[in-house]
Amino acid sequence: MEGLNLVTQNDPKNPAAEAYRVIRTGIQFAQAGKELKTIALTSCTPNEGKSTTIANLAIVLTQAGKNVLLIDCDMRNPTVHKNFNLSNKVGLSSCISMGTAVADAVQATGIEGLEALTAGVIPPNPSELLGSERMKNILQRAKEEYDYVLIDTPPVLPVTDSLVLGSMVDGLILVIDSGEIKVEMAREVKNQLVHSGANILGVVLNKVRSEHHGYGYGYYYYYGHEGEKHKKSN
Repeated sequence: MEGLNLVTQNDPKNPAAEAYRVIRTGIQFAQAGKELKTIALTSCTPNEGKSTTIANLAIVLTQAGKNVLLIDCDMRNPTVHKNFNLSNKVGLSSCISMGTAVADAVQATGIEGLEALTAGVIPPNPSELLGSERMKNILQRAKEEYDYVLIDTPPVLPVTDSLVLGSMVDGLILVIDSGEIKVEMAREVKNQLVHSGANILGVVLNKVRSEHHGYGYGYYYYYGHEGEKHKKSN
């Protein structure tokens, strides 16, 4: 899996791996008696570490004994097939536009408990496909077959795809490069997601300067009920 930092798989005692387990714990607390099975990850702009975050989150969920499906909904710039060395000839776009059964498109990743549905052939109309009734049906069926369905979505600012998906999923996590993204930009993205109907579970601050560990995945902010804000770090 060249090019992807699967620290939770390759070095589970690393402090960064512990940070992903903190995110997992935050998700478990966020459930609080309500269904939280389909979870999308997005970012403000490209290259903020979203794909690395969602891959490692998927792995720590499987390490807790959960069956996880990772869906690549970033049809404009798909990466899941590259990160896990999978074929992308048949994927999500095939399931939506051609009626391919999800069971026929899902692939094993080589990690026990983790399967992936790649983006498939890049379509000319990603937003229309992702907002379709078939997409809703795919998510609903996946919820019935997996403990968690993690959805890698495009950044919010360049395209509207994440806003379309935000209202379809049970929860959404925003990944932010703390060294690049200004507070005003993050606030604008958050407002767009909220207005689209997304249930924002929290924010992962990436590339945070840590006194002991340098730059890494050190902080997770979880927003609880009635706006209560909790901060956890490794």
